[in-house]
Amino acid sequence: MNFRQKVFFITKIFGRVILGAGILLVILGLIGVYDVLHPPRLVPPGYTLVEENINFQKVDLFTKDNIRLTAWYTPSENGTVILLAHGYGDNRPEWVHAMLAKRGYGVLAWDARAHGESDGDISTIGYSEILDVSAALNYALSQPEVLHIGAWGGSMGGATMIRAAAEFSQIEALVVDSSFSSLNEEIDFLAPYPLVNPMAKFFMGLFLGVNLKTSSPLELIGKISPRPVYIIQGSGDSVASPKAAEELYNAAGEPRYLWTEDNVIHLGMYINNPRKYQRRVVDFFDENLLNKNP
Repeated sequence: MNFRQKVFFITKIFGRVILGAGILLVILGLIGVYDVLHPPRLVPPGYTLVEENINFQKVDLFTKDNIRLTAWYTPSENGTVILLAHGYGDNRPEWVHAMLAKRGYGVLAWDARAHGESDGDISTIGYSEILDVSAALNYALSQPEVLHIGAWGGSMGGATMIRAAAEFSQIEALVVDSSFSSLNEEIDFLAPYPLVNPMAKFFMGLFLGVNLKTSSPLELIGKISPRPVYIIQGSGDSVASPKAAEELYNAAGEPRYLWTEDNVIHLGMYINNPRKYQRRVVDFFDENLLNKNP
C-alpha cells in the first residue's frame, strides 16, 4: 500500500468514525428529549392536608384538548380562590395548598398533564399546560360566591402561570417561585455544551412544535400589568438560572415585586424560612385580592 492509499484508507476510517459518532449523538439526543417530555409520575399522598385538617375534595378537570386532570379543591371562605401549578416532575404542592387554605382561601391544585394521576402523554414544559390552567380557572369561576382568582406557580408551573396570566385577565394576582425565563435559556443553563445544546434545542422545538425563543415567560410577563406579580427565587438555584428572577422582574410591568436571597436552592425559599414565606405570600394575596371590590 503506497502513501496515497494509506492516506485514503485512514481518511475513510476516520470519516466512518465521525459519522458513527454523529449518529450516536443524534440517537442519544432523541432519547434524552423523549425522556424529558415523559417525566416520572409521582402521586401526591395528601398527608399534609389531612394532618393540617384541611377540608378538600378530589375533582376532575377537563381541558379543551380532552385531557383529564386530577385535582384537589378546597372551597373558599373569603370569596377568593388561588390556583396552584406545580413544577416539572412534581405534583400538587400540598405545602402551598395548606398554607393558603388555613388563611381562608379557596385552593385548586392539580397534577399537570402527564404528571401524577392526570392523563396526557407528554409534558410540554409549560406550553400546552396553559390549557390545564384554563380548565382550572373555569372550574374555580363556576363555584358559588367566588369573586376573585389568584395564582401561584412553582418552577415549570411558574412559567405556565406567567403565560396563563398574560392571556386570562381573570387571574388578578400572581406569585411565581423559581421559574425559568425561557425554555431556550433554560437549556442554555442546564446543557451549556457545544454539541448537546443546539441538538437539544432543535429536538425540543421539533417535538413541541414551537419556537423556543417565542412565547416565553420573559416575552409575555409584561402583558400581565396592571395586575401585580411577585417573583421569588434563590441564588443557589441549580434547576432554573438564578438570573431568571431579575430578568422576569425587569420585563414585568408595575406593580411588580422581587424577593431573592443568597444560597437558597430551587423552590427553597419556603424551606429556608416558612414564616417569612407565608407572611409575604399571604400578605400579597390579601392586599391585592381581598382589599378590592368584587
